[in-house]
Amino acid sequence: MKHLKGWLSVSVLWLLALLPLKLAQRLGAGLGARAYKKKGKSYNITQLNIDLCFPELTADQKNELAKASLVETGKMAGELGMSWLWRSERVMAKVRSVHGEEIMAEALSQGRGVIVIGPHLGNWEVLGLYLSTRYKLTSMYRPPKIELMGRLIRKKRARLGAQLAPANVKGVRMAMKALRAGEVLGILPDQEADSGSGIFVPFFGQPAYTMKLLPQLAAQTGAVVVSAYARRLPDAQGFEIFFHKASEQINEKDLQCSAAAMNAEVEYCVRQIPEQYQWEYKRFQHRPDGGRMY
Repeated sequence: MKHLKGWLSVSVLWLLALLPLKLAQRLGAGLGARAYKKKGKSYNITQLNIDLCFPELTADQKNELAKASLVETGKMAGELGMSWLWRSERVMAKVRSVHGEEIMAEALSQGRGVIVIGPHLGNWEVLGLYLSTRYKLTSMYRPPKIELMGRLIRKKRARLGAQLAPANVKGVRMAMKALRAGEVLGILPDQEADSGSGIFVPFFGQPAYTMKLLPQLAAQTGAVVVSAYARRLPDAQGFEIFFHKASEQINEKDLQCSAAAMNAEVEYCVRQIPEQYQWEYKRFQHRPDGGRMY
């Protein structure tokens, strides 16, 4: 069954890659709108997360944000064919502007290595591809359960020379080696950590089980930490990329301090375009008392 699911998933990606970006986004937006109208699992998780993170919003504002988030997540799904299967030059032609990249040059000039925090915001696949066109990049990732999809993802993410480091002991060694060589390491930092590998620190004022790996790497290597995201422009115009220098508190050895600073940086990015964040993810699933949110 997994083999069949893999072939079906890859076939859908190739079909999406045949479409112009506008049509692929439109199809994805339709799926997102359907998820909103259905009021199913994705909607319920999105609504609960937004309720927790934006207590200052009215009920109508929260509902509009939930709807927009599901639509934008649908667009991200529609863009996967473009992100993984288009020629890299064609994808990069969709990057219309870049803001704050001088931060990267300044950081790399110090020879300390750079950790790029890339939240699940906008189109993180476009961001990863852009980074691999500009820098010697190692990207940490979680291999998907479907092996056929995993092979495709590894091949396409690495097509411009990026190294892919799995989220295991081998991957951590690769990450340390890259940073000590003064290179760039990319990490998606906002997934809930595996059991035993995280710590509870605030995210939008809520306790969130957060990875210790990134702060530990920052503390051990002295790497400069930068956040980045690729914002989706309206009407399928493409994307614009933003870089932001993170607080040096992420380099602190005190994990409570450094992990909280990392989450604060993710929160800063999300607040710029909250509708393009993946609120459908179970970010607060595990609670400090041992219970579960969802």
